Amino acid sequence: MAKLGPTPDAISIILANKSPDESVELPEIVVQVCDLTPRGKSFMFTATDGTAKLKGMLSSRLAPQVTSGEIQNLGLIRVLGYSVNFNSNLSENYLLVTKCEVVSPALEAEVKNEVKREDVGIILNPKQEMVSESAAQIVHEQAGKVKKEDVGVILKPKQEMVSKSAAQIVHEQAGNMAPSARMAMTRRVHPLVSLNPYQGNWTIKVRVTNKGTMRTYKNARGEGCVFNVELTDQDGTQIQATMFNEAAKKFFEKFELGKVYYISKGSLRVANKQFKTVQNDYEMTLNENSEVEEASNEAAFVPEVKFNFVPIDMLGPFVNGKELVDVIGVVQNVSPTMSIRRKSNNESIPKRDITIADETKKTVVVSLWGELATGVGQELLDIADQSPVVAIKSLKVGDFQGVSLSTLSRSTILVNPELPEAQKLRSWYDSEGKESSLASIGSGMSPSAKNGGRSMYSDRVTLSHISEDPSLGEDKPVFFSVKAFISSIRPDQTMWYRACKTCNKKVTEAIGSGYWCEGCQKNDEECSLRYILVVRVTDVSGETYLSLFNDEAERVLGCSADELDKLKSQDGDGNEFQQKLKEATWVPHLFRVSVTLNEYNNEKRKRITARAVAPVDFAAESRFLLEDISKMKAS
Repeated sequence: MAKLGPTPDAISIILANKSPDESVELPEIVVQVCDLTPRGKSFMFTATDGTAKLKGMLSSRLAPQVTSGEIQNLGLIRVLGYSVNFNSNLSENYLLVTKCEVVSPALEAEVKNEVKREDVGIILNPKQEMVSESAAQIVHEQAGKVKKEDVGVILKPKQEMVSKSAAQIVHEQAGNMAPSARMAMTRRVHPLVSLNPYQGNWTIKVRVTNKGTMRTYKNARGEGCVFNVELTDQDGTQIQATMFNEAAKKFFEKFELGKVYYISKGSLRVANKQFKTVQNDYEMTLNENSEVEEASNEAAFVPEVKFNFVPIDMLGPFVNGKELVDVIGVVQNVSPTMSIRRKSNNESIPKRDITIADETKKTVVVSLWGELATGVGQELLDIADQSPVVAIKSLKVGDFQGVSLSTLSRSTILVNPELPEAQKLRSWYDSEGKESSLASIGSGMSPSAKNGGRSMYSDRVTLSHISEDPSLGEDKPVFFSVKAFISSIRPDQTMWYRACKTCNKKVTEAIGSGYWCEGCQKNDEECSLRYILVVRVTDVSGETYLSLFNDEAERVLGCSADELDKLKSQDGDGNEFQQKLKEATWVPHLFRVSVTLNEYNNEKRKRITARAVAPVDFAAESRFLLEDISKMKAS
């Protein structure tokens, strides 16, 4: 009986004829399908003949055979139609299978033919008898006779024939091993990047890089508990695994942060973006029948940290969203450590701010919390004069001062990392960056300036586009640029608040005298005033209300909140105060705005906030309009 497996040298046959003529019958080409992964409407895979491999794709016409389970990972297919293309980006060949038929469902493991010359012994055909000749003589005589379908058992010269099946031998060996060793031996360890919902059996070897707390929930189906862990394999690929109820109780104590485990018998599904914390299209679910064994007696591995860097000038769309970002930048400034008291438990936690810049010539403030503030933060302070490069993974994007970044418990910071992006950034900074004019991403500036033009003229819309779309900003903040006039400013509104001179947060009057800052946990004799006001803005399409914070309001009104308050208090009849507000109206401005949808008393309300403001540069505006007209003519 022929041994089930791929055609020997199948990959070589494919590469020897990269574009076969459809009218010519192809030779026998059977390959094993490995690393089967969905990609859009098609499926990626690796074709192997046991000796060589070739990355490829199954055409979308074959997708139903995969989803139905006919074509399986580790299964065999006979290639009936294909073409080979050269991927210039990866400098490698790429196989596209257009037609195939299934030869076998999933095999036990990936076929690997690693027969060395010194290991070649007696080649037995199941129908042949053993004769008393030397192994060399038999090999020599059969060299020209052995056909593809006749390949049988390969024995080393010194091996003895035993009447035990392979299954018996594996079973006997497995009985003497630890559970994790048995799992490693009996199943091939899959890299996380190769997993998909259509696979059957798989085993992964991963480190627990983040462990959540046990949470309880209550819904229409009853009460339960849930917790999740973040798993990272040796290649740095991450996935989130979630356990409910009995599985959560079973594995909560089992999983320990930093330890390495073999995991099998789990399931995958497309990740819910609302709760996704890692960069993976899938999420894993473990049930009470899943297997988790600690790899305690094996060499541990440190997962490679993989980054997906977002340029600083592209952070806007992530503000107040749930998606975490990775950034890389040159350190411009490092603040001393400060102690911040949490509102939830009144516990003090160290905080340190660093300012970084990148090739977009924008800067952003990153707040380091806890051990990152006292550990890596202190290291950065010591070498701040050298302008080190930092790569930071898993940051939350907030809207403090327009755009700001904060570390979380899962955040990772690498100082002067050996990354191509870091080398490129260092080269830019040393050659021109340190002499360039850098601006904060959260600050507004003239659109004619070298650094500000893009943000003020990108995503230009009218006010009606924002006000008439009821779902705008529902999932996460969206950003636009508008050109508008301030039509009115209500003089009777609360225009400012008392702020701490150190952290700019709101202060309250202290008992006796002075002002108490909850953020800094201290009492000061003086405070400052900072704007927080609402104005009505108008353009050719309509009008809406716009919120302005301190920096943007100062540019519009032309004075600080302290100066306006002094003018108001000294102005008996209020004429000068109202005249100051009137001077700010009907002047054209360019606004960079964020749009969010908030719920108040079960009613959804749209909040439009100015993130940057600048006067109109009429020469730059004219160029923008001419370019817009050219695009309209071209379309």
